[in-house]
Amino acid sequence: MNPTIQLICKGHHAEYELKNIINLFMPYIENEYLIETIYDDETVSVYLFLEGVLARERQKKLVLIRDESKHKRQVREALKQLVYDTLCELTKKEMPWGILTGIRPTKIVHDYLAENKKEAEIGEILKSEYRVHDSKIKLLIEVAKREIDVLQRNQKDEVSIYIGIPFCPTRCVYCSFTSYAIDKKKTLVEDYLEALFKEIDYIAEAKKHVPVRSLYVGGGTPTSLNEDQLQRLLTHIKSRFDLRHIEEYTVEAGRPDTITKEKLRIMKALGVSRISINPQSMNQKTLDVIGRKHSVEDISTVFHLARECGHTNINMDIILGLPGESKEDVENTLQELEKLSPDSITVHTMAVKRASRLKEESERYLLTEAQNIELMLSLCETYLLKMGLNPYYLYRQKNMLGNFENVGYAKTGMECLYNIEIMEEKQTILALGAGAITKIVYQNGERIDRVPNVKNVEEYIMRIDEMIERKKQGFIKYQ
Repeated sequence: MNPTIQLICKGHHAEYELKNIINLFMPYIENEYLIETIYDDETVSVYLFLEGVLARERQKKLVLIRDESKHKRQVREALKQLVYDTLCELTKKEMPWGILTGIRPTKIVHDYLAENKKEAEIGEILKSEYRVHDSKIKLLIEVAKREIDVLQRNQKDEVSIYIGIPFCPTRCVYCSFTSYAIDKKKTLVEDYLEALFKEIDYIAEAKKHVPVRSLYVGGGTPTSLNEDQLQRLLTHIKSRFDLRHIEEYTVEAGRPDTITKEKLRIMKALGVSRISINPQSMNQKTLDVIGRKHSVEDISTVFHLARECGHTNINMDIILGLPGESKEDVENTLQELEKLSPDSITVHTMAVKRASRLKEESERYLLTEAQNIELMLSLCETYLLKMGLNPYYLYRQKNMLGNFENVGYAKTGMECLYNIEIMEEKQTILALGAGAITKIVYQNGERIDRVPNVKNVEEYIMRIDEMIERKKQGFIKYQ
């Protein structure tokens, strides 16, 4: 017998949201259940059946709201609360983020702050209506307040730019991004750059009078390009965009085995103001398991080399819940990073994505339990605050271990502007390259149009004129 929960919905259209709530509890379900959810006569009802016998029930009478869209939301939220409470009682488990399953929980806090609600009032709403734990409420409010300092400086018609380089030395077991092992796609790199330059040229001309606040070159691993290719890319960017007044220019250097002194010099000379060197772990056994082809010593060596080359804003990423890692392993990583003293650290919780090799081969890897993830997150907070780093942005993903979150910590003044803009969706992001999705923002985020590029590198190269035409049509609607 496989543990399952069958869902029946009557009188409402909240099936998707309720399935997301149910999925949070599936690791703790031991029998076959049926949940029937009903909206009728201003009442929401939830019935839990075990082998056809009613095991639990909950009901809630709603106060009628005449605005149809608000009323649908009221029904949806009430059903989520009842299903969540029912499954909490059944499993004796609570979720740190309660019924919040979206990527951007800080948006809720921003909305309440815009209504001039006090922090204590917001906290009470998050706790009573959304079932969020106290520690996450504190984190949410703190992050939202730091984000406001950045978002309030957005200028009218200002944009940020993302440029994607979908190549890596190897593909890590947890990766689901648009990325390809560069050795296998080496013959396509030049064709890809030619297509990317064409898209850059179009955007630069179409938006030549639009101020650029931040520019982010990500991937993949941009520094998997060789020195000549990286120089040509960054030179092309500099020749096409007016970067004189840009606030932030990031390149994800990422993998230490792709970084050379010359690449660091090229980035510094061509205006890059922020780089990422991402160890994920400072434990050699873990690096070997996840598919990294470099040593812990390589990470430290490259970091010090970057400092010598004048890079004064360096981010480092770590991942909690990597295969086989313990709390002690995470503490070792934090101790090693403390010695390096980066300007920001992003703490990711492992998410097992459908497109990752980890999902395909999950039985081969030991994944950390939710209780251990919670201890690891607490340990990170203690260390990073001690290092003078404060939380400034967060986001969540589906299938995250323990239903937790990813948090960026930074020294004051070193917060990544692009990370905040892409999370809070208050500014248009022009995205170039394979798999990149442009987001055209209207009325400070009240409406967002998405203009996607195809993910496949070969398709992107062959269909670059179509990608440009998509943007032209998107900009026409924007005007």
